[in-house]
Amino acid sequence: MAPFENIPYSELSNKSQFETLLAEISTLFISLPADQISRKIEDVQGRICELLDLDRSTLWQFLEQEPGILRLTHIHQPPDSLPPADRMNANDFFPWIMQKMKDGETVTISKMTDLPAEADRDRESFIFYGAKSGIYVPLSVGQGLLFGVLTFAAMREERDWTERVVQGVTLLAQVFSNALARQQAEMALRESESRLILATNAVGAGLWSVELNTGSVWVSGKTRDLFHFSPNEKLNTESFFNVIHPEDCERVNQAVQQAIHSGASFLCEYRIVLPDGNIRWIGARGQHHPGSAEESDRLLGVSFDISARKQMEEQLKERLDEIEDLKQRFEQMNIYLKEEVKLLTEHSSGILGQSATIKNILTQAEQVAGTDSTVLLLGETGTGKGLLAKAIHGMSLRKDQQLVTVNCSSLPPSLIENELFGREKGAYTGAMTKMVGRFELADGSTLFLDEIAELPLDLQSKLLRVLEEGILERLGSTKSLHVNVRIIAATNRDLQQEVENGKFRQDLFYRLSVFPILIPPLRERSEDIPLMVRAFVREFQKRLGRQIERIPNKTMQDLISYPWLGNVRELRNVIERGMILSKDKTLVVHLPTNASSETDVTGNLEDMMRRQILTVLKNTHWRVAGRGGAAEILGLKRSTLYSKMKKLGIHRSNS
Repeated sequence: MAPFENIPYSELSNKSQFETLLAEISTLFISLPADQISRKIEDVQGRICELLDLDRSTLWQFLEQEPGILRLTHIHQPPDSLPPADRMNANDFFPWIMQKMKDGETVTISKMTDLPAEADRDRESFIFYGAKSGIYVPLSVGQGLLFGVLTFAAMREERDWTERVVQGVTLLAQVFSNALARQQAEMALRESESRLILATNAVGAGLWSVELNTGSVWVSGKTRDLFHFSPNEKLNTESFFNVIHPEDCERVNQAVQQAIHSGASFLCEYRIVLPDGNIRWIGARGQHHPGSAEESDRLLGVSFDISARKQMEEQLKERLDEIEDLKQRFEQMNIYLKEEVKLLTEHSSGILGQSATIKNILTQAEQVAGTDSTVLLLGETGTGKGLLAKAIHGMSLRKDQQLVTVNCSSLPPSLIENELFGREKGAYTGAMTKMVGRFELADGSTLFLDEIAELPLDLQSKLLRVLEEGILERLGSTKSLHVNVRIIAATNRDLQQEVENGKFRQDLFYRLSVFPILIPPLRERSEDIPLMVRAFVREFQKRLGRQIERIPNKTMQDLISYPWLGNVRELRNVIERGMILSKDKTLVVHLPTNASSETDVTGNLEDMMRRQILTVLKNTHWRVAGRGGAAEILGLKRSTLYSKMKKLGIHRSNS
């Protein structure tokens, strides 16, 4: 039978015209050259519209680079009609229709009033484009994804669509889908072949061709060199898979099968094992070429050695990881240094004192500073353990590196591990970035662990491992990191008692207490107080802009006899407050009322502490925290003061 365009419609019976035309179309598109497909599709659209007395037929295809955007690729309509836009976001204009298309349904609309309520947006668009009735068929190949839509519309009057017409248009859509898919595959193959020729000319890559029906293989000489095939060796598909690395075989096979079934380009990178045991990375690109009646299906492609590139990628990845680690360390160190600078501007950095006790402590510090031994600093809150830690580091061989400090009591338990050991991105919910821990920051330097007794038990074992082996893992990582860190720890608690109470690991206690240094409270070395007072006055003169020329003897005696439960920190706060309140060049300090007279030197320490805390609380009207609160005056942290009040049975009813 002759092609459909040569059959006059007047010679076709009214009943068989449509079926005869569809049969001709199906036969024609089977072997139609790819470069003629687009023109023939529009010819067919015109013939169908003429036969069924329709006004418009459009074929839309999705743009790969713009998901959700349809491009008008084929159209038939009267010459004097206004064409629709050549591209549109169908989900905006026809959301209900597009959902039906995605579900693989053919949609027929006889009357716009028949559309359901959820299709109101679609109805508006149909009215805008002047359609009264229409058929809308999804375009896909087999069970593949939706790639376009074929439409036929009546613009002049409403139309009832018979089942025969709907089935015919659906068949036509399938014919178009297959033809367009074949056209795309052949165009891709031609493009791929052009690129392959260019690639082989440029880099000497190896060409190959696989006959899918027989499994026979043709390869170029370069391919034989790449895979170490002998010159006369007869090859088949098994020859390739026998040299592919066992871990990559399944992945390569899946890529090949996907290319065969979908018509998409084959692109894969995999390893091969050479006869001498060496590993080589191969990059392969190919295209499925469906055969004609005279030839079988083929997979054509090119392979090239990418081992050098893979090695460079691996080296680059390692360098980038190193750079990222260094970046994290520098960022954390920058934050830490800013905190340290702030502390140095707020606190005196020297150890003040001339008593035999202080001289003995400094002698011990000098003795241990030149070693890498762990040091444990013991003493009440505010005695200057942090300053002594800085002094030891400053006299050590690590003094050129920054001393890194962690206050174990200032962080909630859930964050201490983060702070000490760091974390990987995604280690837990909310961990959006990688974080370098303080141990890594202190690599090659000294880490000062203040308030070590506050460290949770589960972290004490991890700390012990770092101390003994120098090995740690970031949270969320299985990679071990080696660090060289000298530890100085400090606490105001009796660690031996904490061990007996089961709150501190005995092995960690022994590991930390290699060289313990006890700093006595200020009340036990009152001869150092005058020196400290004068040093604090000089410090605050610069900061506050006040000039103090005279410190009365009575004031100094009161300061010497005061019990100073907050130790040096409390003394410093009292001097600062006194300088703020002093109106002339004479220092005036305000100690808690009757604190000296109420303190019975023969009484026990707990009684002294209870009386002093009560006195300060009364003077501050029981305000514990904030500027001028009892915690600040006593030189204690708010949490520490609350703990002491609870331990000593102090509550407001005592007043």
